Amino acid sequence: MSRSSGDISGNLSSDMEQLDFLTNEQLLQFFHCKKTEMSCIEQPHTFLNQLRDHNLIPEDKYQKVIRSTTKHTREKRMYELLDWFETKRPEFINLFWKCVFKDHILQQYVVLRLLRNNLLDGSFSFEKLPEKELTPEDPKKSTEAVGKPKMQKGAREKEGKTMDKGEKEQEAAKKRPCNEASNDREQPCTSSQLTPIRKRRSSKPIFRSPIMSDEDEEIWNWPIYRTHLPVVCGGKSGILHREKLARGEMCIQVKKRWFSPKDFEEFGGKKNCKNWKTSIYCGKTTLRSLIQEGHLKCPNLKRHRRGTSPSHLERRCLFDSSQSEDSIAGLEAHSEEEEGQQQSPEENNVAEAAVAESSDETDLSAFKGDCLSVTCGSARGTLYKNRFASGCCGKCIRTEDKWLTPENFLKEDPTLKKSHWMNSIHCQDTPLSFLIEKRILQFHSVHCKCTLCSREPQHLKEQENDDECFICSQEGKLICCDTCPRSFHCQCHLPFLDENILGDRWMCTYCVLNQSLEWRYSTQMDFQAALQKNISDFTLHCQYLLLCLYKADKQRVFVLDPHLAVSFYSNFIKCPMWLDKVCENLDNCYSTVGEFYSDILKIFDNCAEFNKDNDFGKTGAELRNLFEEEFLRIFNINITEY
Repeated sequence: MSRSSGDISGNLSSDMEQLDFLTNEQLLQFFHCKKTEMSCIEQPHTFLNQLRDHNLIPEDKYQKVIRSTTKHTREKRMYELLDWFETKRPEFINLFWKCVFKDHILQQYVVLRLLRNNLLDGSFSFEKLPEKELTPEDPKKSTEAVGKPKMQKGAREKEGKTMDKGEKEQEAAKKRPCNEASNDREQPCTSSQLTPIRKRRSSKPIFRSPIMSDEDEEIWNWPIYRTHLPVVCGGKSGILHREKLARGEMCIQVKKRWFSPKDFEEFGGKKNCKNWKTSIYCGKTTLRSLIQEGHLKCPNLKRHRRGTSPSHLERRCLFDSSQSEDSIAGLEAHSEEEEGQQQSPEENNVAEAAVAESSDETDLSAFKGDCLSVTCGSARGTLYKNRFASGCCGKCIRTEDKWLTPENFLKEDPTLKKSHWMNSIHCQDTPLSFLIEKRILQFHSVHCKCTLCSREPQHLKEQENDDECFICSQEGKLICCDTCPRSFHCQCHLPFLDENILGDRWMCTYCVLNQSLEWRYSTQMDFQAALQKNISDFTLHCQYLLLCLYKADKQRVFVLDPHLAVSFYSNFIKCPMWLDKVCENLDNCYSTVGEFYSDILKIFDNCAEFNKDNDFGKTGAELRNLFEEEFLRIFNINITEY
């Protein structure tokens, strides 16, 4: 049932024997056609070390690739290295393929596994390639042009003396248009046979935006800018949404990021202006002028001081002496607001009463549970309470691709890097400082010696991966991916894992597939063509789709044989199917991707027929939509042709 990495080593000796049945010309032709794919290998150090250990590549070219600092440069130098090998050492092509088809190389590079399958299963066609075109289209003319030198002036004069009468008339006819054109001009023409008249460039219409011209257009009155306006601050430009500005929300959009006017002022390098209304422009007009003239609406926000209020002083007593000074300083930073207009004592009392009333009205039951969804500007993540230690210790916030401490999570949004994390990180529009004050989150002591507060490299490395299996969400003995934060049980991952042969670094199926998608599909694929593909070339894709379904099926409804849960299931469904059965068939039954696709859909068709519109039927419909969306994405299928 399982498809482990041990299968690779089991077939390795037979693969090496098959290489001996291919001629050097065939291996060299295959190498020539696959150079580009091999040059796009991510982290090619192990690949290059293998070639260098067998003296297949020179040291200087090896070092040149290793020292590449950008992806584009590395791929370019990798291609040059492979091209050099094809040209200079074609007699060692058999040794080359035997080296790169070694077990430890195939474990790390999915590209080479695909190349090996393509070479040895007979799917690659050894057809004769067209010869390289080395000469221009009309070699006769080009050789005459190159071989015939330019004649000097004296030589031309001598040649003109030897012309007969007819040739002289033809030469004069060629010169006549230039002379006639010079007579029509107001000034004498300076052109001659040696300096022909230049052609004038045809004038093309130039389209320009009124915003970029010198005209002061009132674009805020244009119908197309009724809901939004283009704005500029320093060297940055964005789109201001009028309604969001009127409500006091983040209203300026730059690509996929949102800014408040003050943050956009800092983003544009105008923080020292300290007045976004005068530093942000629409065309040549400041936002202050537009607000004063009534073209824009801006809420009036009053600021007040609370530094000397009793509630501020009482906050020092909320934490015992065992808690860190960083937490107390953080609460002080939270309680102090920017200085603004001074208010009377009566107004301060009213404001403090409103704040106390709003905190009393907060429903603390919304913050129960082991994890909390948090935001910090445009960044999103999940905070796990059992990992929280302090601002700089304990990687407790899980984003899509890594674990972060609260202070590092704050840096995910560059506009908030100078603010305090307890004020900027929110859970359901509530800052973390409130959750700390209510003891929902608790700091570790300054003298704490747990692994979360430790600075040892081993403990920091352990915090980079999940504490539970990414598929079944259970704890236990886990295998950690070295590229992403996911962790897996050996039996939950596909293919199944044998920790004894994994090696020092290991990548999960999710990471291997995502890296292969970067180079595999340059153009979109037809849906029917994808279904007809050989299953052996797309086993990785099918395993990824099964993992997505296993993870989404939290109640394990579709994992096991439905007869085990419902005894009369066969009375309604004649051809049952379940995920474990599909996983078993993937190893030895399917020949095309279409057969795999059909069995997966049969699971959800049976679910819809048996459960109708109950909760299980709705779950099946959701998993079916997930499967179809991921199938189209990883096979790069045009959705209009689906």
